[in-house]
Amino acid sequence: MTNLVDSLIVGAGISGLSLAHSLNREKNPRSPLKVLVTESQNRVGGNITTGRASDFLWEEGPNSFAPTPELLGLAVDLGLKQELIFADRKLPRYVYWNHKLHPVPMTPPALLSSQLISPRGKLRAALGAIGFVPPPVGAHLSQQRGEETITQFFHRHLGSEVLERLVQPFVSGVYAGDPQQLAVRSAFSRLVAAEDAGGALLPGFVRSRLNKKTTKDTTPDPNIPKTRPGELGSFRYGLETLPETLASKLGDRVKLNWTLDRFYPTPHQTYIAEFSTPDGPQQVETRTLALMTPAHVSARLLQPLHSQIASALSQIPYPPVACVVLAYPKSALKQQLKGFGNLIPRHQGIRTLGTIWTSSLFPGRAPESWQVLSNYIGGATDPEIGEMDDDQIVAAVHQDLRQILLAEDVPPKVLAVHLWRRAIPQYTLGHQDRLNSINAGLRSLPGLYLCSNYIDGVSVGDCVRRGQQWASQIQSHLHPTAN
Repeated sequence: MTNLVDSLIVGAGISGLSLAHSLNREKNPRSPLKVLVTESQNRVGGNITTGRASDFLWEEGPNSFAPTPELLGLAVDLGLKQELIFADRKLPRYVYWNHKLHPVPMTPPALLSSQLISPRGKLRAALGAIGFVPPPVGAHLSQQRGEETITQFFHRHLGSEVLERLVQPFVSGVYAGDPQQLAVRSAFSRLVAAEDAGGALLPGFVRSRLNKKTTKDTTPDPNIPKTRPGELGSFRYGLETLPETLASKLGDRVKLNWTLDRFYPTPHQTYIAEFSTPDGPQQVETRTLALMTPAHVSARLLQPLHSQIASALSQIPYPPVACVVLAYPKSALKQQLKGFGNLIPRHQGIRTLGTIWTSSLFPGRAPESWQVLSNYIGGATDPEIGEMDDDQIVAAVHQDLRQILLAEDVPPKVLAVHLWRRAIPQYTLGHQDRLNSINAGLRSLPGLYLCSNYIDGVSVGDCVRRGQQWASQIQSHLHPTAN
């Protein structure tokens, strides 16, 4: 039997659940819409995975979030305001360079005194920031159809030292990516916009800030917690609180263990979606269909309908990344760990991309005498990690920690080893062209939406924002005369 719904959302990660919540919230004057969310796994949340054992609590996917207005507003709307927790924004971040942890300079005075960058490197960065920047020219640009990589952009603006010791480890930590392959306009659009606005980074940021002040005409919602730049947030009992609360609000409109096998349009401007479920095959007819699935999954589903879209989607790479959560007695550490964690530039003899000092970031997530370290290894520069077993991955991470953080070679308490074989979408050169090709193809499939994190941001806040934005587009499609 075919059920007719207004919107079928495939994928119960944060993007999909945020979209469903926006379509169903009571204050929406056009509700109620009939919405169905399906998920192939037996749980909601997508990459958000909170682990618990004894007195330990940790994350195996995203570890925290930047407190964006959309995310904080959603938490308040769900009644989670009292569950929000924020790390001390003054906690330093570190970069491991030449066998030593260096605080990341977060202000101009800190940069001047930092030992991470040489005096020559500081001068080069300062001159570039204020405007002494060569134009983007060269044979490589024509070969790249005018696009710059992250490496090319930052080398041109701030020099090789800032690129190697600050930018590259940041890119590894956020995207698990290779800065020589990622397109700067797709991965760091605000920085490119700053250059476009002012010719260099510092003048561009100043001009953008002035424009923002003159155009700002909204009063902040007093119910939303006030945060300051540099803060990171979570929930008292972990990030899973957000998707689980969203799913509980949606109730039986969320179906787990439902795998979408195929879908196709009908002559009635709807779509038929066929699922494999624990109760046998199910068929759903929907007026709109939102695929929140990874690019490779969406490519497989769209291949029979639109090869152009499927081809563009299949070109978006997802390297493997392992999250390795280890606990050590504090007595085994070289020093008390007070900070967010450390990143490691490549070519330092360290395979691990970075380590979050989890129990320092959010106190109360480990027994008093233990330190929890969440380590990330693999990515675009080390895809071989996907071929290793858990014991080999733990051994590699422990060996790295012995060099950086441990004073004694004590065996770790292994809390989790989670290998994400396809972890984070890479915005490589040509990414915007691929998105343009996808959007052009979607014009022939009205009512179909692709809303995953391969579009314009991989953070938790990006997922919430994207879900809310697509809710408006779906409403416009369902109620065109109301706009």
